Amino acid sequence: MNDTLHTPPPTAAAHHERPFSRDPGQWEKERSRARRSGHVQDGTCSSACEPVLVYERTGWGWFAWTVPGDGSRPQTPHQVGVLTPAATRVQRLALRWLTRRPAQRIAVGAVPGSLRFSTVAVALVSLLAGLFATRHGVRVDVALPAMLLAPLLAEHLPDRLDARAREHVRIVEGDGACRYLQRLAALHTDLVQAAAVSDRYELRRSAEVGHNLLWDAADLLQTRDTRAASDGLITRERLMLQLAHQAAQILKHTTTDGTVGTNQDCDPGRPLGPYPPGARPTTPPAPRHAPNPPLQKGTLPMAQPEHGLAVPTWDVYLLFAHEPYYPAAVQEINTTVVAAASLLHPHLRQPDGARIHDRLVRGRRPGEIVPLSTLTHELDGGARWPEVGDWEAVTEDLLQLVRDHGCDALSLGLPGIARALVCAGPRSEVRAVDPTTGKHQAYGPADRIEVLVEAGKHLAWAEAGSPLWPGDGLLPPINSTDAR
Repeated sequence: MNDTLHTPPPTAAAHHERPFSRDPGQWEKERSRARRSGHVQDGTCSSACEPVLVYERTGWGWFAWTVPGDGSRPQTPHQVGVLTPAATRVQRLALRWLTRRPAQRIAVGAVPGSLRFSTVAVALVSLLAGLFATRHGVRVDVALPAMLLAPLLAEHLPDRLDARAREHVRIVEGDGACRYLQRLAALHTDLVQAAAVSDRYELRRSAEVGHNLLWDAADLLQTRDTRAASDGLITRERLMLQLAHQAAQILKHTTTDGTVGTNQDCDPGRPLGPYPPGARPTTPPAPRHAPNPPLQKGTLPMAQPEHGLAVPTWDVYLLFAHEPYYPAAVQEINTTVVAAASLLHPHLRQPDGARIHDRLVRGRRPGEIVPLSTLTHELDGGARWPEVGDWEAVTEDLLQLVRDHGCDALSLGLPGIARALVCAGPRSEVRAVDPTTGKHQAYGPADRIEVLVEAGKHLAWAEAGSPLWPGDGLLPPINSTDAR
């Protein structure tokens, strides 16, 4: 696997590195109580020991820490529990139920096992209540079953409630699994804190998605070991890192603009996809370049840009065709060229856009315009697209981003043959029939190259002065060493 994880933000390392990192006094209280009431980890601990656990509740679940006998703080939790996303009030009460203090138990002489202290107390109370009831005329065959049933419920009902509560929680144990969730939880805490200081929709959505990633990772670790689930875990950690990076960028921009805490309305009509959109300016930014005249339908225009205006670009570009739209009455736009970095925009479906960007920039020449059909050809005619991402959803989001002025683009109105050539593979052939004469004409790879060369001329004209702006708040590329 060539993908490498990015370094977590420095603020994430402090979260959950030790128990109760934000309230050391609470840890001292819990440690003192544990030393008085339970077994702590020390030199006398054996594999059969069940050390007392100290629960640190969070908004998404809990950490369960052991208490070292030497007075130090543990570095790795003994257990991590993740509550289901979008939990109801009852499900949150279930979390508090599972993290209650362990019940005190009383050994019953030579009889194996023990009883809960609450069971003994309920038995005593029910006995006294039963005797009182029989003395006041209640029949023994009515009072006796109630006297026996009450302690039985006190002993076995908590176990039934535990089982029901665990249906809404994923509990993970083991050093490797807990360390992984500990890292993921630290990143999620950054997202939650970012959402707490601003009511930006994007930050709230990032925190929601972060909780979903925690839940998915805990589900994987509960059913499989870390080695078997490594690919899925790496993917989720990378997504969490991207969310944390995106949240930091949004906070940075909103702090600079003085808009922290202001409500940003989102477009309800546009699908958000499975991951959160990035910061969208409340007022669309003005285009950074003068409007580019599209290529008109008919023969390809051969007008040359003026000498000295075009500057060389060292980026790679994506060309994709789409359903035509008409910004003016007689102007059709059916093909768009954007900078490859626009695929890293958080408004696009991610991580699909980042994966397509990774494929797009591999081994390309500086300034190369790569049609989407070329990627399809390289991916075994499209058979391997599912391994990379949903190109249809990404290009739909990309077109919407262009129309919302979220990035710069070269908008083209290609003639039918030219558009068919860029939609076909680099080795394909397009045949056209003249309806008046019935003659066939074939257009091949050389004609396709000519279309791309002509598009390159218009791109050079569009980039006179500055390259295409890919948008703000871009996510880091998957392979930063390959993305050039």
